[in-house]
Parts: sequence; structure tokens; C-alpha cells
Amino acid sequence: MTNPIRCIHAPRRAKDLTPRTSLRGALRQGWFWLLAVLVIAAGGALYYQMKPGVAQQTPPAGRRQGMDPSRAMPVVAAPAKTGDVNVYLNGLGSVTPIATVTVRTRVDGQLMKVLYREGEIVRAGDLLAEIDPRPFQVQLAQAEGQMVRDQALLKNARTDLERYRALFEQDSIAKQQLDTQEALVRQYEGVLKIDQAAIDNAKLQLSYCRITAPIGGRVGLRQVDPGNIVRASDANGLVVITQLQPITAVFSIPEDNVRAVMQKLRAGGKLAVDAWDRAEKTRLASGTLVSVDNQIDPATGTVKLKAQFANADLGLFPNQFVNMRLLLEVRRGAISIPSAAVQRGRQGTFVYVVKGDNTASVRPISLGPAQGESVAVENGLEAGEQVVVDGADKLREGARVDLGGPEAPRAGGEGRKGGARKGAGRKGGEGGGDQ
Repeated sequence: MTNPIRCIHAPRRAKDLTPRTSLRGALRQGWFWLLAVLVIAAGGALYYQMKPGVAQQTPPAGRRQGMDPSRAMPVVAAPAKTGDVNVYLNGLGSVTPIATVTVRTRVDGQLMKVLYREGEIVRAGDLLAEIDPRPFQVQLAQAEGQMVRDQALLKNARTDLERYRALFEQDSIAKQQLDTQEALVRQYEGVLKIDQAAIDNAKLQLSYCRITAPIGGRVGLRQVDPGNIVRASDANGLVVITQLQPITAVFSIPEDNVRAVMQKLRAGGKLAVDAWDRAEKTRLASGTLVSVDNQIDPATGTVKLKAQFANADLGLFPNQFVNMRLLLEVRRGAISIPSAAVQRGRQGTFVYVVKGDNTASVRPISLGPAQGESVAVENGLEAGEQVVVDGADKLREGARVDLGGPEAPRAGGEGRKGGARKGAGRKGGEGGGDQ
């Protein structure tokens, strides 16, 4: 019997593992030294950039791009002008009608006719609808018949009273009988007054069958169709009329401006108000300020104002969102420049002024109110001085400029648009940031 052969694998010797282990360790050490070299290089570059004097040794953008630094930069300039500048207070508002009336029937009955068209303009007193008048005509006839009967009774009582008075003078009847007849006459006179009131009430109810417009304005959508039974207690009514001419708008201004507005109103002046569309591109209407609310909203720090507009062209619609501009004052002889010329740097707002030798000079300025695409300058500029409105992002102090060259690409167009509305300038270019 033969013994089974067992295969015994001898363990690997240490020398068999040495090459692979050594290779893996070498790779790890290589990555470590590569990472260390990169960190040292980055640190050196950062130190070089932050080292004093390096920034001055760095060539300007034009030289780095192969441009001659002495070459005149093409720019567009505009003169500072003198004129009137309007000071506005802006606010968000909504159009509110002076009056809105829900037309309801005042008597119960069947709606026979609707005499208006949805959305049309009606005047106060125009006939809008009719209720079936026949039940009320019957009530009127009944009241009139009752009055005729009571008039006959009164006439007979008065005739008897005259007879009783004659008999009493002849001492033919007792005084009590005469007094009783006089009381009967007064009773019938009271009955006639009741009958007259019943007739007046019947006529009034009959007149309510003709539904007229209580105010002038635009008619809304019809709520009830002809043939339906309508009641005075119906919540929705028949139709809603909204007055559009004139119309008002309510808007808010910051509480800091309330004092100036109230001073103008106390002086008896009328403040002009313009209503603009949502994009502030189209003026919808012009009107006047009519009232100021009696308290400030503590949550927003604003106060509500109400302006009134004639709305002759029906350009304002109830509940419409509008941008309101309240003309607070007009500054006469103010210096203004295009909003695109205003730059912003570390020291505040400034402009590039083109001097007589066609070089650009940085001029700090203080801004005033903005009007359209112009902004007033409180100080820092004189009328007639040329300011750069396009190409300022390529300038720095003392740079040569070319006013007769081709128009440079407009930089910071979005900032110009914002500056026209708010009086804020664009952030300065490479040169402006160093000022």
C-alpha cells in the first residue's frame, strides 16, 4: 500500500519579497518629494508676489499684452453740464380706485333684463337691469284702493260732524255724541296718512325694480343671468362697478423723508407724482399727492402716501403694480454728468477728467441725486470739464487719451444702467483701484 504524496509548498524566502517591497517604498518616497517641491514652489511664488516693490516692477496690462504704454488710449468723453436737476423720492405702490360698488337688488324678484355689457364704462344713473315689476304694481294698486275707501269714510264722518254740531247748537244732542264724532273724523284722517305711506312705499318698491348705476365707472363681469330669482340678501350682487376717473395710487416712502414732504405740503405746494410701469421704462400717468398717512409702519419704517391721477386714457388699472416717483424739489444750476462716467475705487467715487494735454486725471467727487442717465455732482467738478464716459477701465493717473479715435468697447454697461437710476457708478478699472 502506497502512501499518498503530499505537496508541501515551501514558504517564500525574504529575498523573494525584497524587490517588490522596495519598489513600492520608492514610489511612495517619490510622491512625497514631488509634493514637497510643489509646496515650496507655491510658497516662493506667494512670497515673491507679496514682497514690497514687486507690484511696482510688474509691467502694466498694456505692456504685458504687447502694447506700447505711451500709446494714447481711445476713450469717449462728455462735458459736465449745468442745468436743473429734479430730486425724486421713489416708492413701490399699487393702484386703488376711489370707489368700488357691488350693485345689488333692493327687492326680491325675477331678473327680467340685463342692459349693460361686461367691461363697458357707465355713468351714474344709467339703467343696468330690471326686476319683474308686476307684484309691486299689484301692491301699489291695493294701497291706492285702500286709500280711496278710507277717503270716503272720512268724507262721511266729516258730514256727520257738521250735522252733530248743528244739533248740538240747538241743544238736541249731548256733548258726548259730538265729541265722539270729532274723534272719529280724526281717526279717519290718521288712516288716510297710513294709506298714503303705504302708497309711497309701494311706489318705492316698484322703482327698485329698475336697477341703476350708483357711480360712474367700469362694469365688471356679470354675476347673475336673466331669469334667475334675485334677493336683496345675495352676497355677490349683480355686478361690481369700479370708478376709474379719477383714480388713486398708494405707495410708501422711508420715514426719513416724511419731514421734507410734510414741509412742502404745509407750505401749500402741490407735489407732482409720476406712475411708471414695472420696468420703469414707460410713464403711465402724472398726478399730484393728495394725502399722507397718520402713522409710520414700525415693521418697515415707511409711511404710506396717496396720489391722485385723472387717468384720462385709462392707463391705470385697479390693483396694478406701479413704480412711483414723487418730485420733492428742483435744484437749479446744478452740475451733472453722465452716470457712466462715475467710477468707484478704494477712496470712494471719482471720475477721469481729460486735461488740456490729453491726459487723464483722477478727480474725487461727491454725488447728488440722479435723474435719468445723469447724476448731479455736489463738488469736485466745474462746468465744462471733460469726463471719460467710456474706456475708463483701461486708464490710470496720467494716462494719455485719444478723444478722436474709434469708440472703445463699452465697459460696465450694467453698472451704467444702475447708475442712471440710483446715482451709483461702476467700480474702477485697473488704474482706478490704485487711487
